[in-house]
Amino acid sequence: MFRSINTWCFAALTVLFLAGTFSAQAQGDALFKAKCATCHQPHKNGTGPKLFEVRKKWSDGGAAEGSIYQWVNNWQAAAGADPYAQSVSTWSPTAMTAFPELKKEEIDAIFDWVDAQPDPATLVAEGGAGAGGAAGATEEEEGSSTWVWVMLGLVFAIVVAAVSGVRRQLKSAVVDADSKDEQSYGQELRSWAWHNKSYIGFFGLIFVVAMLVMGLQGLGEIGILEAYQPSQPIEFPHDIHTGVNGIDCKYCHNSVTKSRTAGIPTVNVCMNCHKQVSGRTPEQEEKIKAVYEAAGWNPEGAGSYTGKTKPITWNKVHVLPDHVYFNHSQHVVVGGLDCKQCHGDMTKQKETARVVPVQELNKIDGNVTLSRPTLTMGWCIECHAEKEIHAGSLDGKKDGYYDEIHKRLLNNDRSLYSKYLEDGKITVKELGGWECAKCHY
Repeated sequence: MFRSINTWCFAALTVLFLAGTFSAQAQGDALFKAKCATCHQPHKNGTGPKLFEVRKKWSDGGAAEGSIYQWVNNWQAAAGADPYAQSVSTWSPTAMTAFPELKKEEIDAIFDWVDAQPDPATLVAEGGAGAGGAAGATEEEEGSSTWVWVMLGLVFAIVVAAVSGVRRQLKSAVVDADSKDEQSYGQELRSWAWHNKSYIGFFGLIFVVAMLVMGLQGLGEIGILEAYQPSQPIEFPHDIHTGVNGIDCKYCHNSVTKSRTAGIPTVNVCMNCHKQVSGRTPEQEEKIKAVYEAAGWNPEGAGSYTGKTKPITWNKVHVLPDHVYFNHSQHVVVGGLDCKQCHGDMTKQKETARVVPVQELNKIDGNVTLSRPTLTMGWCIECHAEKEIHAGSLDGKKDGYYDEIHKRLLNNDRSLYSKYLEDGKITVKELGGWECAKCHY
């Protein structure tokens, strides 16, 4: 019985210890993100120095006992009392925020969490060889598979040629046996076609009609660029920025609510985040260097601007003819459209930008189901014919633009307004969305 009690007590103490450990880890994670992440990273210098094993660094540097905790609470007081803290204060011209509310246990929880974080560069270095080997094996397998198909194709061609030659020889032997003149391939073909002229005529007609249909369909595809995706000077994965990090489209494309264009974000907008976010892997760091080069930013130490900038030349994705007018603000503000209704769900799109096919747009919640290719006139016309402005009378939309249209219809043509409401909805087409001058100069 006592042995059993001892076992249960040991198990309970173990559970309590693990629960305390996990709780401290969670507390350190939350405190770091709330207090420190703006300026510090575990394994990389930012506005402030990296924090990995910072307590050991201070201890080895000769800092007074407890000085690092005083530094977090009030760095100026610590710098005045400890020479090592004074030397740390000269690391960056940016003054550190004081956190007098943090207790010693909370500061330790932050440092414990930081020290438990693995170095991304070490992880990449350890996994690089395996990843490279796997990639090489995949490429080798794909290459060998391609050669197999090529060899099979050659063997098939040789077999066909051999069978044709044997057939030819056998027919020549039969001709010699019958003492008749041998026919050439052309003569054989003409003879066969003459004996099967009805079939040749029927299938010939089908072939001509099919070619005409394919030609007309090809003419109709001119200028249609569904799934078009040009290369860009800097990679921008939308799924990371809008999906994982939850950045609103309007933060980067800030003119979409007040201009006909959505606007391309300037490199200064990028630097609002990337002063601190320089990448977790060597591959990411290499890509973000292009942003630093464009902004003229030197990330060494606390970071500083060099004044030597390099403009980014983005390749335009959504290209409309010069005679076509489209206003983003009218559709976003007045029409109340979400960006994803025309551009697709950017939280799942790895590409910088592309013309999303209509089949993908039809799967977006709230979208009208359309059949015409994206960015064509038929696509716009079809949307204006089906898209509802409001279910019921326009005065229920509570919008100044539509309130004015509601008043004009009631005062000038009440019968027309009643006709619009027969189906219980008002579409863009019914309010002039099909007028040529709305979209064409």
